[in-house]
Amino acid sequence: MRKLFFPVLILIVFTACQNKVPVGEWQTIFDGETLDGWKKATENPESISVEDGMIKCAGERSHLFYEGDFKNFEFEAEIKAQEHSNSGIFIHTEYQEKGWPAKGYEIQVNNSYRGSVEYPERRKTGSVYNIRNVYYPLADDNEWFTMRIKVVENMVEVFVNDVKVNEYIEPENPWRWEGGESVKLSEGTFALQAHDPNSTTYFRNIRVKALPESEPVSPEVDKEWDTKVTKLMYAGFPLVDYHVHLKGGLTLDDLVDNSQRLGINYGVAPNCGLYFPVTDDESLYAYMEEVKDSPTYKGMQAEGREWITLFSREAVAKFDYVFTDAMTFTDKKGRRNRIWIPQEVWVDDKQQFMDDLVEKIESIFSQEPVDIYVNPTVLPGELMPEYEKLWTKERMERVVKVLADNGIALEINARYKTPNAEMIKMAKEAGVKFAFGTNNVTKNLGQLEYCLEMLEECKLTPNDMFEPKPDAEKPVNVKGFPDNITG
Repeated sequence: MRKLFFPVLILIVFTACQNKVPVGEWQTIFDGETLDGWKKATENPESISVEDGMIKCAGERSHLFYEGDFKNFEFEAEIKAQEHSNSGIFIHTEYQEKGWPAKGYEIQVNNSYRGSVEYPERRKTGSVYNIRNVYYPLADDNEWFTMRIKVVENMVEVFVNDVKVNEYIEPENPWRWEGGESVKLSEGTFALQAHDPNSTTYFRNIRVKALPESEPVSPEVDKEWDTKVTKLMYAGFPLVDYHVHLKGGLTLDDLVDNSQRLGINYGVAPNCGLYFPVTDDESLYAYMEEVKDSPTYKGMQAEGREWITLFSREAVAKFDYVFTDAMTFTDKKGRRNRIWIPQEVWVDDKQQFMDDLVEKIESIFSQEPVDIYVNPTVLPGELMPEYEKLWTKERMERVVKVLADNGIALEINARYKTPNAEMIKMAKEAGVKFAFGTNNVTKNLGQLEYCLEMLEECKLTPNDMFEPKPDAEKPVNVKGFPDNITG
């Protein structure tokens, strides 16, 4: 043990001298009054200023660089972002007079800004920009929140108000786009970003803690998956599974761990309706309290056609989005069908069943205030072998039309592998948006294999994908509850 002591001591002293910050001790790096120790880019330096004890980043693109050098560290700052804030904190970067910093990673600061139709901005606060994007913000605009970034060798962790929202373990020689070869971990300094004239972001109580050298961490996913996800992230493709349930032994902690391991964002949803776990406003609010602080979307699965009589509009509007299917309905003979249960489905005539099902789908999605049609086109088990034959072009066209007419997204379901590519292409042509969903029954969520297969085969783009709507545009707030829906 004595043989190791002096080399380790020398290493720690060297690292501390290099960063001018003692290893393991927090050091304040903004005095609240001046930019001593920082250096502005020469591009639009007026966009960076000190105001009332804060660094203000507002105006045309510019960057403020700290004069220091770090490899392993924890960086922490209190941040307040306004409605159009689109800022960031660069790590392992280096001084540039102008342009976007080419070296290191940007950790995104954007709670609500959605960009434009031409240039949508889906990456939200805590994203390792273009590498591992997160889409659900845990911080609100115009309120101070704390962001902490921890880097140890090849691992980045991002925390918002002490909740870990992102984790990325960088493999050796990761795939990067042309011009992005330096977007990876190494060592360097920090930079704060002013993005554009409409973006105003404040930083205060900025501090850093140097950490000692350590062993790199082995990635938990293979190089092929890392490359696939990074390519999607770089393209701005929102990799989100909106249809996950806490069942089959899956816990919220399991879900978050899975998200940060794979880079897939998740929406977690309870089953809400008659004979299901959530049956009224009281149980709905209790569920929301359980999941409110998790870095996940909060979705509602509306079950059965009577769900609109069980919940108030105000309660339903608490969810980020609402989805339903056509797997529960009352047929023309008054029989309640739940078509995933063989004992609770009646198929007297295949063609008549299909006609009735399509009619029911049209009724549901023209009236109910939902965002996504999930488990789409699933048939009773006895009919699934004839899926391609029974789902005729005319029937698919009717379903696509009602979705397009009502602005409802179509789920590409990883579990049932529905709908088929023909219907997805038809829906894309009609302007229907798409959502990925698993509808798990076990802890194993998979890797959205069918969804990604359809993404490629049907040439889906980021703008083809569903995004949860702002409160004022949620269907439950716009459409309300119909009073004449049946079965």
